[in-house]
Amino acid sequence: MQTAAREIVRRLRGTGHDAYWVGGCVRDFLLQQKPKDYDIATSARPETVLALFPQSRPVGRQFGVVLVSLNRIWFEVATFRSESGYEDGRHPSRVAFGDAQADARRRDFTINGLFFDPMTGRVFDWVDGQQDLRDRLIRTIGDPQERFAEDHLRLLRAIRFAATLNFSLEADTSNAIRLLAPRIRLVSAERIRDELLRLFLPPHAARGLDGLRHNGLLDHVLPEVAATIPCEQPPESHPEGTVYQHLLKMLTVLPANASSVLVWAVLLHDIGKPATASRDPISQSIHFFRHEQVGATLAGALLKRLRFPRRRLEEITTCVRMHMQLKDALQMRKATLRRMLLRPTFPTELQLHRLDCLASHGQLDIYQFLQRESEALRRTPTLRPPLLTGRDLLDMGMQEGPHLGSLLAEIREKQLQDELKTAEEARRWVGDRLGATPKSI
Repeated sequence: MQTAAREIVRRLRGTGHDAYWVGGCVRDFLLQQKPKDYDIATSARPETVLALFPQSRPVGRQFGVVLVSLNRIWFEVATFRSESGYEDGRHPSRVAFGDAQADARRRDFTINGLFFDPMTGRVFDWVDGQQDLRDRLIRTIGDPQERFAEDHLRLLRAIRFAATLNFSLEADTSNAIRLLAPRIRLVSAERIRDELLRLFLPPHAARGLDGLRHNGLLDHVLPEVAATIPCEQPPESHPEGTVYQHLLKMLTVLPANASSVLVWAVLLHDIGKPATASRDPISQSIHFFRHEQVGATLAGALLKRLRFPRRRLEEITTCVRMHMQLKDALQMRKATLRRMLLRPTFPTELQLHRLDCLASHGQLDIYQFLQRESEALRRTPTLRPPLLTGRDLLDMGMQEGPHLGSLLAEIREKQLQDELKTAEEARRWVGDRLGATPKSI
């Protein structure tokens, strides 16, 4: 990728135009991190870029942006420009092509306003971005209120960069975020969702959540999570403190490869506690009866508001709804336990349970038991498909109706309980149950 990015610059230079790597790739390069992609800024106009690279297409011609394909890799090549007149809090109403310095000054944060010449190895810094990299600071380019007014999503992006890089927010930048935080509500749900998905990733998920809280954004993007901040828990089972402190601790111990379903199940599994909190009038014990059901309803509404895909929404809300069931595993009947183990979401539920334990009492005996049972079930593939289907019962002479489903459920229960182990045993049991010999035996 780097070789192709260098070649694009070389070709643009060969036609007499200025061209540089710019933005996040320069930041990552200077931080000795591998860039995820390379953006190129140039003095060449879009029509020149399109003519120079046949495998390219304009994606924002009014902004001078062209997607260039080289070695089967796509790069964004943008003409130097200045912007003004952000009436809608996202798009500029006036764009003018300019020089590299003007292009640098239109960008969001100083660490993203650096230009790099890959042909000479020289960094061009017109915004003091290198100093902020050394000081580990997130600072807007120019007046922070102006930068955030131009694109309200930058309020969230500032938190994400601070969390991802483990940087601090410069004081004026942080103050502007707190002042303008309500404007994040003007951003589309999809853009907020995508930014939050990037924010809540290990190993910086906990920093991201705390960054939202301390800079006044949590109330506006995730009010259901903000409600957990003052929510006390019983110290005997939750020595870590409030529900919010519990969530922070769970996010801290997320595995590096955590899926987005697990991350959001962690984030939302206890959001039903503030609404269900009660205190025993005699013992003063704190209870959260049915908080998992209430939490699943709240989580579903939150995820729908953020336009999560339906399947993802259902997986996360299932984990929230079922997360208290796992604690009763040692007392379950075999059929009940196996039915739980066979849920499609169970692997994620098990990881959620582990993190829940690690962030509270620290006991993993149930987790280890469920691991063993899950592995044993995996080695018993005959338990996964039902012994009989509705078609089988119809072929045996039964009539259609509600009783068919009830009988199938009873057969499945006995299968999971190890009382019926083969299809033939199930057919004989049906015959005995109906007081007749099935036709297929």
